[in-house]
Amino acid sequence: MDVLIFSFNAVAPIILTILLGYFLQKIDLVPESFFINANKIVFNIAIPCYLFYSVYNINDLADINWKLTLCAAAMVIIVCIGAVVFFSFYTKDCGKRGVLIQCAYRSNYAIIGIPLAQAMGGDEALATAAVISAVGIPTFNVLAVIILSVYSYDNSGKKSSPLDIFKSVCKNPLIIGACSGLLCLAVRDYVDFTIKDNIPFLYETVKDLGAMASPLALIVLGGRFKVSAVRELAKDISLGVLWRLIIAPVFSITVLLCLARYGVIELTKADFPAVIAYYGSPVAVGSAIMAESMNCHGELARQLVIWCNIASIFTVFAMIVICKYFSLI
Repeated sequence: MDVLIFSFNAVAPIILTILLGYFLQKIDLVPESFFINANKIVFNIAIPCYLFYSVYNINDLADINWKLTLCAAAMVIIVCIGAVVFFSFYTKDCGKRGVLIQCAYRSNYAIIGIPLAQAMGGDEALATAAVISAVGIPTFNVLAVIILSVYSYDNSGKKSSPLDIFKSVCKNPLIIGACSGLLCLAVRDYVDFTIKDNIPFLYETVKDLGAMASPLALIVLGGRFKVSAVRELAKDISLGVLWRLIIAPVFSITVLLCLARYGVIELTKADFPAVIAYYGSPVAVGSAIMAESMNCHGELARQLVIWCNIASIFTVFAMIVICKYFSLI
């Protein structure tokens, strides 16, 4: 019961903030243009600052368990490829296809996953979660840019070339934020200068802008949420939730356990909560902002964020109970 209460408490603030945005829309407190422009602020400023801050604050690259981290990221890529194959057969709607593929592999690791790992495993699990994020978060975002570029709606009928996709990756604000954090992290031990110590006003500004990312993104999601779209998109929503919360985590965690059993990677009880959180968290809040900004099916992306978060209350609870039963955590 404590686990279920924890799962609920982790997700409830997200749902309530989305409901606030929906309420603001219903009472016309702010115009529709507010949500459209706020969407741009989140995508271009707030989330990149959050990603930079999260990666920059990892203690040291030397602390990273590279085998576990790279295998964890590799599983995300494998799930993404599997989703590409499945959803290519499932729908001919490119915008829907891109959104569903992104939902299948991309978890809300930064906002829900890392705190969830700490709650399950304490500071040791938090340390593992932080180092996994150094590779995991950029992996999520690079894949998202590629997938959404390939499957974006293009009324001209022009297909994205590999060069176009590469340019999209390089220019994407989320990629710039995460990679800038990695760069600063890599050179921090070799120069007698840090942003945190030598430019504290800039560090605090980035921190504050990053802290704005999640609540503002959730308000935008609620403000642009359409209840009438649920019935029309019900099958798409169900499949997206199934992939994100059941297929992807069960497959990925099973493979990592097999790799650990045969000595390919080291996976301790301190590491396992971070792995559960990495794969089992609901779809990232930023996925909806990103999908709409890159001309994919924004409404489906918003619906998936909301329904994945609601369903995750029970799926996260089930995963934790099963893992405790088998003494994995």
